[in-house]
Amino acid sequence: MEHRLFSAITMNWRGRPLTSHQVIVQTIAATTTATGLTVHAELDTGSYPTGAKVSDAQMSALPLDRHDWHGDWNYTLRPGPTAACPALAPRVPARPQPSHAWLYHPALTGLTTREWDLLTTALAGPAGQLREASLARLRGYQPRQAAPGTGRHPKLTLPAWLAATLLCDRHGLPQKTLAGLLQVAPETLNRRIGDIRQLLHQIGHTLTPSPHRLTTLDELRRYATDRGITIPTEIKTAS
Repeated sequence: MEHRLFSAITMNWRGRPLTSHQVIVQTIAATTTATGLTVHAELDTGSYPTGAKVSDAQMSALPLDRHDWHGDWNYTLRPGPTAACPALAPRVPARPQPSHAWLYHPALTGLTTREWDLLTTALAGPAGQLREASLARLRGYQPRQAAPGTGRHPKLTLPAWLAATLLCDRHGLPQKTLAGLLQVAPETLNRRIGDIRQLLHQIGHTLTPSPHRLTTLDELRRYATDRGITIPTEIKTAS
């Protein structure tokens, strides 16, 4: 919404004094774009108490499904509670996984920040199609029972799988070691790395091997630390 809706609303009302609720609602509702955006807006006259706080348990219980691509920003919030995930029901939050953002550092990927962003963007569409094809095979090519993007979200996102592939193919880090680092089953990692290799070939991207070969997590940690990369304290670096 921030990128596709609010930006268009802002351009539509720029320079116009927002002198009343009626002006605001009418200006929002009049927002259109050449690609077909239309907006419905109405004034909510309800009364809402201030100072209300939402607990971490309530937030974690929301029926929210994160997408493969930047799941922290892109997700589907289902309209109501389900039996498996009652809205606002207290529960013990799952132990958060360590951040993998440090694995995206140029010293490890061999890519600048811009090149990394362009590559992950180029892979996003094909990766989504590949995942849908895989899910279709798992359900015997039967029709979906839920809309695309819903359901249990993957444990790791596309950037994490790409980083794992680069560590394996550029630096020679063994897949068994990578599986321990990412806390996934070795067979899952093997399958995902195979998928990423296929996608990289599909878009014509060639990996350049690094002269620095890594065989253990300790070597990876030292290599990263020597290049000023901050490693999360949750990461276990024992080989």
